[in-house]
Amino acid sequence: MKLEFHGADQNVTGSCHLLVAAGKKILIDCGLYQGGREMKEENAEPFGFDPASIDYLLLTHAHLDHCGRIPLLVKKGFTGEIITTSASCELARLVLLDSASLQESEARYKNKKASRRGNKKEEIEPLYNTVDVLECFGFFGRSAKYNKPLAISDGIQATFIDAGHILGSASIVLEVEEKKQKRKIIFSGDLGYSNRAIIKDPTQPPKVDFVVMETTYGDRLHKTLEPTLEEFYQTINSTIGRGGNIIIPSFALERAQELLYYLREGIENGLLPHYLPVFLDSPMAISATQIFQRHPECFDKETCEVFKSNTDPFKFPSVHFTRETSESMAINNISGGAVIIAGSGMCTGGRIKHHLRHNLWGRNNTIVFVGFAAYGTLARRIVDGAKKVKIFGEDIPVKASILTIGGFSAHADQAELLAWHQQTGNPKTTFLVHGDRDVMPVFAKKLKNTHVEIPELHQTYTLE
Repeated sequence: MKLEFHGADQNVTGSCHLLVAAGKKILIDCGLYQGGREMKEENAEPFGFDPASIDYLLLTHAHLDHCGRIPLLVKKGFTGEIITTSASCELARLVLLDSASLQESEARYKNKKASRRGNKKEEIEPLYNTVDVLECFGFFGRSAKYNKPLAISDGIQATFIDAGHILGSASIVLEVEEKKQKRKIIFSGDLGYSNRAIIKDPTQPPKVDFVVMETTYGDRLHKTLEPTLEEFYQTINSTIGRGGNIIIPSFALERAQELLYYLREGIENGLLPHYLPVFLDSPMAISATQIFQRHPECFDKETCEVFKSNTDPFKFPSVHFTRETSESMAINNISGGAVIIAGSGMCTGGRIKHHLRHNLWGRNNTIVFVGFAAYGTLARRIVDGAKKVKIFGEDIPVKASILTIGGFSAHADQAELLAWHQQTGNPKTTFLVHGDRDVMPVFAKKLKNTHVEIPELHQTYTLE
């Protein structure tokens, strides 16, 4: 029985782990690397295993850094079955089609630019295209239901439990029997934290023999919800008061819907102006919001009550959903007084880059970051205090106010991660993944009653 690590090893993107047991090869996630040029180049590198040899792919959730290389996996020979929750399946389709579209657009732009310069090098091809994505959809098979054991094959059983991270997200418990030996392994996926809006709290994990867990915020604590919302509303009001715009780079899944939820509450409770114009400028986030509405089984009690009162928790009179490019461009004519939510959360692509280009230089504006920014991303450079950044080849001075509000994070903080791990009993080994290189040792020192490993890329362990 072996466990191999092929992504998100001492970094926070590209999650990909391989369990070899009971005569089968089971991949847990197959994510895209996100960040600077070097990280992007990692996506085209060999997986570290033969895609054609993989029997099953179990997907924890639909964020790009967990599902983004699935089309490439299929393109390289995978013919097995992909198993995930129903909500994750729907969201993954949306995310992967958007990813292919962005890659195709980027390739066209670079080839056009090279042609203008007389560069006759071989044309740049996207990592995968829309046809590749459509092809991979055929391999999504059985849907997993929370807390219902699913027989994967002889000697292997999987149970998906709610990770409380985004809609449909799961931690996956694998029970494996090989040569009369039984082992129980849990893959945390990305863990959310308690008392958030919309989705349920993470389900407590069972006692297991081995743990593979994320450590995104393994070195810090989040601000609690009440002061987070107070700071959020105060920032909006003060920025509007001085005639500026509030620009929020946001992940299309969960974060955008959560922001709409709290903006609606703020307006309804008189904490924000009733006329406040809010733009959700992300076709993917708009479609994701519609998918949310189809999966009430994932909602917490409070959100279910909102729906029962015939109120849409994501809509209010002054919110505008802008799908068309022309509508997005028109937003740039607004000089002040608007909240603009656009993807992507790390500012690696999408419409947010256009809004940053038009608003970063304005002293009256505020850029609010509400999620994690990986090293090498535009978001991280801005958060770290860059005086100017390059956007679409143009140097843009950073004069707007920059604010990070950690309480909106969809990831558990150190305290929640430790509490989750404590429920796993006394696992023989805990493998730390999906975290920055300097964060993991900090979290490792906090763990008790377990041996800790911090795998390197393509490292293999025997589970004895």
